[in-house]
Amino acid sequence: MATLQSWEVSDAFWAKVEPLIPAPERVLAKRYRRKPGGGRKPMPPRQVFEAILYVLRTGCQWKALPKERFGSPSAVHTHFMRWMQAGFFVALWRAGLAEYDEMEGIAWRWQSIDGAMIKAPLARDAVGPNPTDRGKKRQQASPAGGRPWGPAVDRRHRGPST
Repeated sequence: MATLQSWEVSDAFWAKVEPLIPAPERVLAKRYRRKPGGGRKPMPPRQVFEAILYVLRTGCQWKALPKERFGSPSAVHTHFMRWMQAGFFVALWRAGLAEYDEMEGIAWRWQSIDGAMIKAPLARDAVGPNPTDRGKKRQQASPAGGRPWGPAVDRRHRGPST
Protein backbone atom coordinates (compact mmCIF):
# COMPACT_ATOMS: atom_id res chain seq x y z
CA MET A 1 0.00 0.00 0.00
CA ALA A 2 1.41 3.39 -0.99
CA THR A 3 1.79 5.96 1.74
CA LEU A 4 -0.36 9.05 1.47
CA GLN A 5 0.83 12.60 1.93
CA SER A 6 -0.67 14.43 4.91
CA TRP A 7 -3.12 16.30 2.67
CA GLU A 8 -4.20 13.33 0.56
CA VAL A 9 -7.53 11.74 1.43
CA SER A 10 -7.87 7.97 1.69
CA ASP A 11 -10.89 6.23 0.18
CA ALA A 12 -12.18 5.25 3.63
CA PHE A 13 -11.99 8.83 4.92
CA TRP A 14 -13.53 10.20 1.71
CA ALA A 15 -16.51 7.85 2.15
CA LYS A 16 -17.19 9.59 5.49
CA VAL A 17 -16.58 13.13 4.21
CA GLU A 18 -18.43 13.01 0.88
CA PRO A 19 -22.00 12.90 2.30
CA LEU A 20 -21.29 16.07 4.32
CA ILE A 21 -20.25 18.19 1.32
CA PRO A 22 -22.98 20.69 0.42
CA ALA A 23 -24.52 20.49 -3.05
CA PRO A 24 -23.94 23.45 -5.37
CA GLU A 25 -26.68 26.05 -4.98
CA ARG A 26 -28.68 27.06 -8.02
CA VAL A 27 -30.92 30.08 -8.19
CA LEU A 28 -34.34 28.85 -9.28
CA ALA A 29 -35.38 32.20 -10.75
CA LYS A 30 -32.32 32.34 -13.00
CA ARG A 31 -32.44 30.75 -16.41
CA TYR A 32 -29.19 28.99 -17.19
CA ARG A 33 -28.30 28.91 -20.89
CA ARG A 34 -25.18 26.85 -21.16
CA LYS A 35 -24.40 25.16 -24.39
CA PRO A 36 -23.92 21.40 -24.15
CA GLY A 37 -20.25 20.71 -23.52
CA GLY A 38 -19.45 24.42 -23.14
CA GLY A 39 -17.40 25.92 -20.34
CA ARG A 40 -15.08 24.36 -17.87
CA LYS A 41 -16.04 21.21 -16.04
CA PRO A 42 -16.59 21.71 -12.30
CA MET A 43 -13.76 20.68 -10.00
CA PRO A 44 -14.30 17.33 -8.29
CA PRO A 45 -15.15 17.85 -4.59
CA ARG A 46 -12.41 15.42 -3.53
CA GLN A 47 -9.79 17.50 -5.34
CA VAL A 48 -11.12 20.66 -3.67
CA PHE A 49 -11.07 19.00 -0.24
CA GLU A 50 -7.49 17.80 -0.75
CA ALA A 51 -6.47 21.32 -1.80
CA ILE A 52 -8.02 22.77 1.36
CA LEU A 53 -6.17 20.18 3.44
CA TYR A 54 -2.96 21.08 1.59
CA VAL A 55 -3.36 24.73 2.60
CA LEU A 56 -4.11 23.75 6.20
CA ARG A 57 -1.20 21.31 6.47
CA THR A 58 1.49 23.36 4.71
CA GLY A 59 0.37 26.84 5.74
CA CYS A 60 0.83 28.16 2.21
CA GLN A 61 -1.23 30.99 0.77
CA TRP A 62 -4.20 30.21 -1.45
CA LYS A 63 -2.43 31.61 -4.50
CA ALA A 64 0.57 29.33 -3.82
CA LEU A 65 -1.41 26.12 -4.37
CA PRO A 66 0.20 23.95 -7.06
CA LYS A 67 -2.03 24.42 -10.12
CA GLU A 68 -0.86 21.17 -11.68
CA ARG A 69 -2.18 19.17 -8.73
CA PHE A 70 -5.20 21.13 -7.47
CA GLY A 71 -6.32 23.42 -10.29
CA SER A 72 -7.20 27.07 -9.91
CA PRO A 73 -6.39 28.47 -6.45
CA SER A 74 -9.17 31.06 -6.67
CA ALA A 75 -11.71 28.33 -7.51
CA VAL A 76 -10.53 26.29 -4.51
CA HIS A 77 -10.87 29.36 -2.28
CA THR A 78 -14.37 30.02 -3.64
CA HIS A 79 -15.38 26.45 -2.78
CA PHE A 80 -13.81 26.84 0.67
CA MET A 81 -15.81 30.01 1.38
CA ARG A 82 -19.05 28.46 0.10
CA TRP A 83 -18.53 25.30 2.16
CA MET A 84 -17.68 27.34 5.23
CA GLN A 85 -20.87 29.39 4.92
CA ALA A 86 -22.89 26.19 4.42
CA GLY A 87 -21.53 24.77 7.70
CA PHE A 88 -19.56 21.92 6.15
CA PHE A 89 -16.54 22.23 8.45
CA VAL A 90 -18.69 22.39 11.60
CA ALA A 91 -20.53 19.26 10.45
CA LEU A 92 -17.20 17.55 9.72
CA TRP A 93 -15.90 18.50 13.18
CA ARG A 94 -19.05 17.19 14.87
CA ALA A 95 -18.92 13.93 12.91
CA GLY A 96 -15.29 13.48 13.89
CA LEU A 97 -16.06 14.13 17.56
CA ALA A 98 -18.97 11.67 17.49
CA GLU A 99 -16.80 8.97 15.90
CA TYR A 100 -13.99 9.54 18.39
CA ASP A 101 -16.49 9.47 21.26
CA GLU A 102 -17.70 6.05 20.04
CA MET A 103 -14.15 4.72 19.67
CA GLU A 104 -12.37 6.10 22.74
CA GLY A 105 -14.94 8.02 24.72
CA ILE A 106 -14.67 11.72 25.55
CA ALA A 107 -14.81 12.86 29.17
CA TRP A 108 -17.43 15.56 28.54
CA ARG A 109 -17.65 16.54 32.22
CA TRP A 110 -14.05 17.72 32.43
CA GLN A 111 -12.27 19.56 29.65
CA SER A 112 -9.22 21.80 29.66
CA ILE A 113 -7.54 24.01 27.12
CA ASP A 114 -4.15 25.63 27.20
CA GLY A 115 -2.25 27.92 24.91
CA ALA A 116 0.58 30.40 24.72
CA MET A 117 0.71 33.50 22.56
CA ILE A 118 4.17 34.91 23.27
CA LYS A 119 7.43 35.04 21.41
CA ALA A 120 9.78 32.17 22.03
CA PRO A 121 12.34 33.45 24.56
CA LEU A 122 15.27 31.43 23.19
CA ALA A 123 14.51 31.89 19.52
CA ARG A 124 16.81 34.89 19.03
CA ASP A 125 19.77 33.07 20.58
CA ALA A 126 19.16 30.06 18.35
CA VAL A 127 18.86 31.91 15.04
CA GLY A 128 21.07 34.95 15.67
CA PRO A 129 20.41 38.55 14.75
CA ASN A 130 18.29 39.55 11.81
CA PRO A 131 20.56 39.86 8.75
CA THR A 132 18.64 42.88 7.48
CA ASP A 133 19.55 44.94 10.57
CA ARG A 134 23.27 45.17 9.85
CA GLY A 135 23.47 48.82 8.76
CA LYS A 136 21.76 50.56 11.66
CA LYS A 137 23.48 53.46 13.40
CA ARG A 138 22.96 52.06 16.88
CA GLN A 139 24.99 48.98 16.00
CA GLN A 140 27.86 50.76 14.24
CA ALA A 141 31.16 51.20 16.01
CA SER A 142 31.87 54.69 17.29
CA PRO A 143 34.51 56.78 15.48
CA ALA A 144 38.16 56.62 16.49
CA GLY A 145 37.99 59.69 18.76
CA GLY A 146 35.02 58.28 20.62
CA ARG A 147 32.89 61.29 19.69
CA PRO A 148 29.85 61.06 17.46
CA TRP A 149 30.06 62.58 14.01
CA GLY A 150 29.62 66.32 13.76
CA PRO A 151 30.42 69.02 11.21
CA ALA A 152 33.98 70.30 11.09
CA VAL A 153 32.81 73.96 11.26
CA ASP A 154 30.97 75.01 14.41
CA ARG A 155 28.76 77.52 12.65
CA ARG A 156 28.44 79.05 9.27
CA HIS A 157 30.25 82.35 8.74
CA ARG A 158 27.91 84.60 6.79
CA GLY A 159 29.86 87.85 6.66
CA PRO A 160 28.20 91.27 6.55
CA SER A 161 24.69 91.42 5.17
CA THR A 162 24.12 93.49 2.06
